Amino acid sequence: MNKNYWIIAIAALSFASCKPSQNDQSNSNVIDELSLHIDSTLKPGDDYFMFANGKWFKDNPIPASERSNGIFRTIADSVNAAILNICETSSAQSKTEKGSNEQKIGDFYFSGMDTSAIEKAGIEALRLEMDAIEKVNSFDDVVAFASRLHAISSSPLISFYIGSDDKISSKNAVFVWQGGLSLPDREYYFTKDARSVTIREEFAKHMQSMFKLAGFDDSKASSASKDIMSIETTLASASRKMEDLRDPFANYNKTPLTDFEKNSPAVNWNLFLKGVGLTNVDTLIVGQPEFIAQLNKSSKQYSIDQWKNYLTWHLISNLSPYLSSAFDQEHFRFFGAVLNGTKEQRPRWKRVVEQTDNQLGELIGQVYVRDYLPKGTKEKLQEIGTAVKEVYKDRINKLDWMSDVTKQKAQVKLDAIIMKVGYPDKWKDMSALEVSRDSYVKNVMNANQWEFNYMINKYGKPVDRSEWGMTPQTYNAYYNPSNNEIVVPACNIIVPGYEKTMADDAILYSIIGGSTFGHEFTHGFDDQGRNYDEKGNLNNWWTAEDSTRFAQKTQAIVKQYSEFLVIDSLYINGENTLGENIADIGGINMGWEAFRKTNQYKQNKIIAGLNPSQRFFLGYAYAWMVNMRDEAMTMRVRTDVHSPAKFRINGPLSNIPEFYKTFNIKEGSKMRLPEDERVVIW
Repeated sequence: MNKNYWIIAIAALSFASCKPSQNDQSNSNVIDELSLHIDSTLKPGDDYFMFANGKWFKDNPIPASERSNGIFRTIADSVNAAILNICETSSAQSKTEKGSNEQKIGDFYFSGMDTSAIEKAGIEALRLEMDAIEKVNSFDDVVAFASRLHAISSSPLISFYIGSDDKISSKNAVFVWQGGLSLPDREYYFTKDARSVTIREEFAKHMQSMFKLAGFDDSKASSASKDIMSIETTLASASRKMEDLRDPFANYNKTPLTDFEKNSPAVNWNLFLKGVGLTNVDTLIVGQPEFIAQLNKSSKQYSIDQWKNYLTWHLISNLSPYLSSAFDQEHFRFFGAVLNGTKEQRPRWKRVVEQTDNQLGELIGQVYVRDYLPKGTKEKLQEIGTAVKEVYKDRINKLDWMSDVTKQKAQVKLDAIIMKVGYPDKWKDMSALEVSRDSYVKNVMNANQWEFNYMINKYGKPVDRSEWGMTPQTYNAYYNPSNNEIVVPACNIIVPGYEKTMADDAILYSIIGGSTFGHEFTHGFDDQGRNYDEKGNLNNWWTAEDSTRFAQKTQAIVKQYSEFLVIDSLYINGENTLGENIADIGGINMGWEAFRKTNQYKQNKIIAGLNPSQRFFLGYAYAWMVNMRDEAMTMRVRTDVHSPAKFRINGPLSNIPEFYKTFNIKEGSKMRLPEDERVVIW
């Protein structure tokens, strides 16, 4: 990050009533990351997100190679620097044991950086797959080859996976879900605003260019492009909207395979299942039956030649970044520039480092944990998580809208939540994965195949509740309702500007306590998570009265967020983002209550002229310090269940009286809601 090391005088800030207390002024002139971010020309009560982060945004414009800039980018750069060192060190070793972690990491990275070999190979690495598509002469063949693509590159026709059965969380099940689309969401095929129309026009041009690179002449490339658009638009028409995918009961349709086959007889499901490596399936969990009905109809609606074009497209599109520069650049032109507004490609080393991490993350993670984590990382994460969990217990007991019967069950579920922090106790066995220096795209396909096989091998076995879905170097976290667990990887401890020593508790309890642990705990009780019991089974354990009161509160959140204008005439979809908004509001409340119990808060120690309360709320704004291009923002609003960063700050804080007090937010300010409009659920 670029920093201007100058001191912002507290007297010049717009929250005059938040002067430091007199008990400790010794640190008032310390240069500190939080104070350096403040845009003192703004009032915190008008737009707290920009007040807290605006100076950083001015000093750090979005790089031409990025769709956004902010805390996620700076942390990714820090992590990538470590991974680059791991990759280069492994790649430089002249003698490594074949099959060792070092050999696989080094050879994968080397193959991605060997642009001479990549250019020379062109599309030849996909020749066997393309020849196989040419031999397709029936829809059974289409289904069979689609199963192959699911393993090596993409998800044509449907989305398919093995995962925990929502109603029997100890058992792995086969899921069939709507899918088969190339654009980010169904709405991209139908929305009629100028931006969406342009995207569809550019998408058609993009497909034509890709087909030409693959050897199609102009006429055939144009025709193939139209085929893809027609097929995918038809599939999109039967796809549920994102907000309709939020109801776990409506999207859980357990169906015997025999009935599933009867309902879609034109699709040879046994052939598909055999193709992916499953021969003993008797039941499927179908997300959206109407989508399967449309696929069955579409199998006859389009010719085999049209389906062959569809398969060719899905083979090439997802693998094009790993082919010669012409494919790579055309892929970036559409998915990077058109969809996200990115002006230029990122340096190749960054792309290859991130791809190596994406595919060999478990191997890299072992080195990262050993050599790059700050001392005490796991212990500090455990401390904060435990503190937030204790706060949650207390807050559930004090709820004025929930009955004692449901409170008791909520406490049972909370007690049962498993916290996985830092890194796994055991690593995945990737010994079967073959990596060489010969071909970048083949390495990617092999890694995809390994990951797919790993998933397939879960079927028929009990759910492994010790498994992690993220690597320790992933700056993110998640709540898994079927396992009733939260997972917080180690690198969440990183706070830019505080790399040499761990940040103070005000920052850690706002970023890690509020936006991470508090947020993920609350997911266990949001509009989706609340439907799962303490064992992770989809089961309505609420009283009818409590469910009604919960729904009334959630609709108030939907109303709040649906009134947030993001860009042009595009508003947040309050229904689609409901779960994340509930988690954001709950998370900041939990983090705040946990922080108030720390010595830093109790001692009211001043750091860089900021008292503990100011540091906490500024730290929370730092957690979502993200500036995004308009194109990327538009795509996020239309496809993401999270609200944009600005409203992940301004939305939750508008509901918190302690925030008003800390920054002297008076009645009539934009950030202060009337008391009867404030929402607190957890």
